[in-house]
Amino acid sequence: MKRYLKPTVTFLIMAVMVFSFTAPVHAANDGINEKMGVPIVVYGDTLSDSQKEEVRELLEVTDPEAVEEYAVTGEDIANYIDGDPNSRMFSSAKITREEEGTGLTINIVTPDNITQVTNEMYANALLTAGVENATVDVVSPVQVSGHSALTGIYKAYDAEGEELDKERMELANDELDVATDLADKEGLNQEKVSELLTEIKQAIADQNPATKEEIEQIVEEQLNNLDISLSEEDRQMLTDLFNRMRDLDINFDNVKNQLDEIASKVQDLINDEGFWNRVEAFFSNLARMIGNFFEGIFN
Repeated sequence: MKRYLKPTVTFLIMAVMVFSFTAPVHAANDGINEKMGVPIVVYGDTLSDSQKEEVRELLEVTDPEAVEEYAVTGEDIANYIDGDPNSRMFSSAKITREEEGTGLTINIVTPDNITQVTNEMYANALLTAGVENATVDVVSPVQVSGHSALTGIYKAYDAEGEELDKERMELANDELDVATDLADKEGLNQEKVSELLTEIKQAIADQNPATKEEIEQIVEEQLNNLDISLSEEDRQMLTDLFNRMRDLDINFDNVKNQLDEIASKVQDLINDEGFWNRVEAFFSNLARMIGNFFEGIFN
């Protein structure tokens, strides 16, 4: 019996490690924030009843009285970002407004089902649209690109009397389109594209360009700094996008701290390329140890 003690203890330790590694973290329920208001939940209108219930659980909506609930439809996409009114809406979002200076936090709760848009892409687009100081949780019960969740967030603010500028919303949606399009290019990925867009915005905040030519120069500088090679067509797409931001007089200097935070998170992701390799090695070693443990018992 004694010879089984060491592998048994090892197995229990590893099991505890797995549980702590994978168990979800749930925030304590602090009740309704009477100053900031209750969280707003916007459900994709295409969701079936069972899917909607699944989304509620994923967003930890246990008490309907503790949130404001809305549905986002194809008509909303047409209204807010001139999209297709026949769009099917699955991705949903919960918006919790935060104190001034808190910043913008994005949590994609179902990353396997949001296939094209990352946390940092959402954050960049929402800052462009004028959304600040909020925690946004994004969920979809099926695989979708993730674009339609933006419309739900816009509707949430509108419904609560905090109307966002329509031109900025359309521009933010176009920015997300550009980001996902560039992420499909050879030699680029989602993190690198997020880094590029964030660095361009930071440069705009620092340099306050007055002409399209100056925007073009900033785009070129950041492409060179990040060693990114794009076609002339894609370079022009970026220049046109950020020139529209200049025309709308979007002051990124007001959200420079949040841009710095996005840049830091993206850099952490880029620098930690070996993270998932280490995770894979961890579980591979765990499986081997468990296999050896049971082999020792039965043999």
